[in-house]
Amino acid sequence: MEFQFDLIVVGAGSGGLAAAKRAASYGAKVAIIEVNRIGGTCVIRGCVPKKLMVFAAQRKKNMTCSEGYGLRSEGISFESNILLENVRKEVTRLSNLHKDSLNKFNVTIFEGLGRFITQNELEIICPRTKKIIKKITSKKILISVGGKAKKLNIPGIDLAWTSDDIFELEKFPESILIVGGGYIACEFASIFKNLGIEVTQVIRGQNLLNGFDEDLSSCLEESPTFAGINIISKTQLKSIERVNGNLVSTLDSGVKILSNNILIAAGREPNLLPLNLDFLNLKMDGPYLEVNELNQTSNANIFAVGDIINRPNLTPVAIEQGRVFSDNFFNDQKRKVNYENIPKAVFTIPEISTVGLSEKRAKEVYSEKNIKIFKCKFTPMSNTFKEKKSKCMLKIVVNKLTDKVLGCHMFGETSSEIIQMVSIALNAGITKKDFDNTMALHPTISEEFVTMYG
Repeated sequence: MEFQFDLIVVGAGSGGLAAAKRAASYGAKVAIIEVNRIGGTCVIRGCVPKKLMVFAAQRKKNMTCSEGYGLRSEGISFESNILLENVRKEVTRLSNLHKDSLNKFNVTIFEGLGRFITQNELEIICPRTKKIIKKITSKKILISVGGKAKKLNIPGIDLAWTSDDIFELEKFPESILIVGGGYIACEFASIFKNLGIEVTQVIRGQNLLNGFDEDLSSCLEESPTFAGINIISKTQLKSIERVNGNLVSTLDSGVKILSNNILIAAGREPNLLPLNLDFLNLKMDGPYLEVNELNQTSNANIFAVGDIINRPNLTPVAIEQGRVFSDNFFNDQKRKVNYENIPKAVFTIPEISTVGLSEKRAKEVYSEKNIKIFKCKFTPMSNTFKEKKSKCMLKIVVNKLTDKVLGCHMFGETSSEIIQMVSIALNAGITKKDFDNTMALHPTISEEFVTMYG
């Protein structure tokens, strides 16, 4: 069989873009299929637009609590329609940049829904007419379609938003109920609260951010921002109904909550259903496609990267997976993705950042007797003259037998910037003695990482 392309990438998100451009740079004939705008979750409806909203919330918070510095805040107003319009303009600009970059690499772009016909052939469907636009073939096919927001199977769910909907609003509501306790839910709760919106958050468990170090969760719940959020724990949403223009949410406890809008932020799941994969009988890993260390599925010419495989669902991870795939199969390299010590951040206000093992996980792996914890909690200088003082918390998890640092965790301003540098140290195998022997830069928040002694 003669193939039209060396590689077809289904999905122009972070991983797909990285793979397509890298393969094309090696001389491969590459096509990419995208049903939405070029850029994927991160650029269009995730990291980028959300972080722009975080900046808005941070600036408003700083403006309204800086009177101790002699800054008067009377007359400050927030117009959400301006923010939303500018966010959409920036998303469009970035999407166009990615499209131009693909064109420079001579990657053929097909706009539509990619659907498998055989293991080497796809048809491209027009999302509006549902008609077949074209059929294309390739030696190798990389699936990179990303995830979609989970929806709850309850009465009235169509009245609620998912995180994808937030960025398409004309203006923000006056009150909102957020369902979920993960990073997406907490980030939006923090954004809305700091922009002056009344927020209620419903979580199934006892604490926010399940899976993160427990000290990080505690710090977030104790912070001034989240003290102003009505958090209802150990409960679930059972139904939604519209009453006189507002929404009434009924919880499993029978409690009813009135709000302008509801955001369902109960996680994301692989967006595989539209691809028509069933006839290929690809092996699955729960809801994810099963892949080997080369990101190869059970079908030798079909590969997968990003949020559709059971690896950390993060933009830099997807990018590295895409590049490693192309390096290996189009440039004869023998690379593997390093999944150790991947830094993570939650862009609440203040931020949360983490790299390596949590205290709980370290004790499970190495036993409690072999783990030593170094921790400090303090008010940063930037909050000295503020009436409501949010604290910082820095934490180091150490293996007592080897002195090796297993994890670092931080709650506080700019923590995501700080943890990026700490992750380099962890990947280099840093010990606690190395931290101790490093000169501090004073006065900074990050100096606390090298001045904690036990």
